[in-house]
Amino acid sequence: MAVKIRLAQRGKKKTRTYRVVVADARSPRDGKFIEDLGFYNPHDNPSTVDINVEKAVSWLDKGAQPSERAQKLLEISGAWAQWRSTKGEVVSIPNAPEAKVKSSSKANNKKIEAEASVEDEKSENQEGSEEE
Repeated sequence: MAVKIRLAQRGKKKTRTYRVVVADARSPRDGKFIEDLGFYNPHDNPSTVDINVEKAVSWLDKGAQPSERAQKLLEISGAWAQWRSTKGEVVSIPNAPEAKVKSSSKANNKKIEAEASVEDEKSENQEGSEEE
């Protein structure tokens, strides 16, 4: 029996969340699964990835093959690096990605303007204290 680590969809259209599951390769995408490893929500900023690393490493040791997207999620959670290090390979554990911000959003533009004005005030105060 071929065992895969893959994503199973949950939620309504345009608000999908995903479960990272271990399932038989022949079972349907959202069908029966062997074990639930974690959760992935792409709609949060930054995306939420919550995977039980110990379970994931044990399934990888047993020979479960991750799908392409599931492997990326395992890399983000650190499970992939931990599994590779148990095999004797030297692997660096990745950092979490930074939050993505749309550069054209009004809220972001206001935030940038506020930060710039605060920095200007600080520099003016420092120049004034140096003259005295």
